Amino acid sequence: MNQDSTAWSPEERHRYARHLSLPEVGLEGQAKLRAASVLIIGVGGLGSPVAMYLAAAGVGRLGIVDPDRVEYSNLQRQVIHSSDRVGCPKVESATESITRINPFTAVTAIDAALTSDNAMEIASDYDIVIDGTDNFATRYLVNDVCVLLNKPNCYGSIFRFEGQASVFGHSGGPCYRCLYPQPPAPGTVPNCAEGGVLGVLPGLVGTIQATEAIKLILGIGDSLSGRLLLIDAADMQFRQMKIRRNPDCPVCGDSPTITAPIDYDQFCGVSSAQADNDQQSPWDIEPAELQRLLSEQTEFILIDVREPHEYAICNLGGTLIPLAELADRHRELPADKPLVVHCKLGLRSAKATRQLRELGYKDVRNLRGGIDAWSVQIDQTIPRY
Repeated sequence: MNQDSTAWSPEERHRYARHLSLPEVGLEGQAKLRAASVLIIGVGGLGSPVAMYLAAAGVGRLGIVDPDRVEYSNLQRQVIHSSDRVGCPKVESATESITRINPFTAVTAIDAALTSDNAMEIASDYDIVIDGTDNFATRYLVNDVCVLLNKPNCYGSIFRFEGQASVFGHSGGPCYRCLYPQPPAPGTVPNCAEGGVLGVLPGLVGTIQATEAIKLILGIGDSLSGRLLLIDAADMQFRQMKIRRNPDCPVCGDSPTITAPIDYDQFCGVSSAQADNDQQSPWDIEPAELQRLLSEQTEFILIDVREPHEYAICNLGGTLIPLAELADRHRELPADKPLVVHCKLGLRSAKATRQLRELGYKDVRNLRGGIDAWSVQIDQTIPRY
């Protein structure tokens, strides 16, 4: 790729013609895009449109970080991937798509998780960082690293029909910790796997993140720094909330106490997403053990705490009592019989198990990994969703 801002091939001039026609961009702005480097953390729902549009716009170098592999359940929203790439590393799949979109964009693919050990070194080589993460521990890590390295953080998040976007740590503006000083308690905020997400929503939020990055590179417009954009796709409403830098913020405040990446899993009260599944409840029952109870016709009550629309997708039978209704309906359950509770992944049922035990039910077990684990380990005719 020719980095000389004065030399453009006929193909490049043709490719970026609509940019070159914009007085706010032109050759000078397109040269800024070509010289820019952007790090994208996560090439899933948000990172997909970000990477595709930044490449199409002519950003010269993209770094992509993601340790995951493409799954079928990703394809409903992670449009940078395709069916033939299921099982491939996401960064490999994304690199192939980016190169097809624009061969003039160089890609550095990092097939690893961003951690407190590697984040500073990785991010230091880029002008702007895009937060496409889906968990709080990495979100705080991205924020702190950006503040410590003085790099803008184009933030986005999605859940069900709602999204958020902002620019943190830019030109003296607030950071993510100014908005959310403390993470929510573990298990109180469902992830997209549990709660679902409208497939087009990450495209909407991701393109906003890409837009903010391009504006920062070009030095045009008014960035979202100091503003949180709230998106309700169900009602198609956009609202803004002003955010101010907190002078007492531990990372960007007047007297910061965080001067290097910390243990974010401990800060967020979790060890990792996998550990959430491994340590959901001290009363877990494995799918194989539940299978044994069923085959031996052991007397117990199976309770499904998912929602009715999930039960309609697939179920193991049993009594359907959504978690939100459990406090009012628990008297429907016998107190003198063993109970086995399950949900999709085991997180809601772990909460239900604790709740029932606090209500006086003594013999309550939680199906570890939920109906999803049952489908993988026991009965593959049960659809995964």
